[in-house]
Amino acid sequence: MVRPPAVAGQFYPGVAPEVEAELDRLVRPAASGRKAIAVVCPHAGWMYSGHTAGVVYSSVQIPDRVILVGPNHHGIGSRYAVYSSGTWRTPIGDVPVAEPLASSLLDDCDLLAEDPRAHSTEHSLEVQLPMLLRANPNVHIVPLLIGGGWPEAGGRRELREIGAAIAETVREYGKPVLLVASTDLNHYEDQEVSHTKDKLVLDAVVNLDPEVLMNRVIEAEVSMCGVAATYVVLCAAKELGARHAELLEYRTSGDVSGDFARVVGYGGVVIE
Repeated sequence: MVRPPAVAGQFYPGVAPEVEAELDRLVRPAASGRKAIAVVCPHAGWMYSGHTAGVVYSSVQIPDRVILVGPNHHGIGSRYAVYSSGTWRTPIGDVPVAEPLASSLLDDCDLLAEDPRAHSTEHSLEVQLPMLLRANPNVHIVPLLIGGGWPEAGGRRELREIGAAIAETVREYGKPVLLVASTDLNHYEDQEVSHTKDKLVLDAVVNLDPEVLMNRVIEAEVSMCGVAATYVVLCAAKELGARHAELLEYRTSGDVSGDFARVVGYGGVVIE
């Protein structure tokens, strides 16, 4: 089964030469990147968030296996949907699904469902793939979408259970696995308001505190689309021994467009 690109030509270039040219500009993997347990990356169009995502993928080692967790913006399919077999096509090559790892994750968590349909039009994971492929041509992925009601999906207990299952799956695998939380930050308020709200949530992420993250999103009404996905990854990372996180870059769409009246925030975080 091949999952064709859904947003190539929209969120990022649609043909290989243009993708490669953008990757030359955005992703420059370091010879000795940091060993990370997880990262937080944005998923808007590369024009706006690609620089931030590129900073992240240029700063860490990308192992052969990556579990991607992102929001389901379209509400299609299962609440917690795993794409468990086949490949994801990009303009610069195919990215195989890490099928044994996906199967183990499904076995480790009854909340998760095998549901390719949920992934058919979603962009939050797709936009990460060319960057991952540039950083490691041997990368295999496990894509997981978090749907359901915003911001807590099916509730924090379920999100914690999924995080624990991811951690258990990684431990069972016994080789390096990178977790990617795909999220943008506050949406469509002015630059000053967004800076304030984004700092609240980014501070919680850097402090590795998923409960404070969720509380601040709710109390401050931060329209962070991937808060549930980030919550899951924080829970998993802490179970895997994470002790430190660093904000690598923060910017907004206004920093690119010059329109500061309605911006979207983007943050790149590495968790070790």
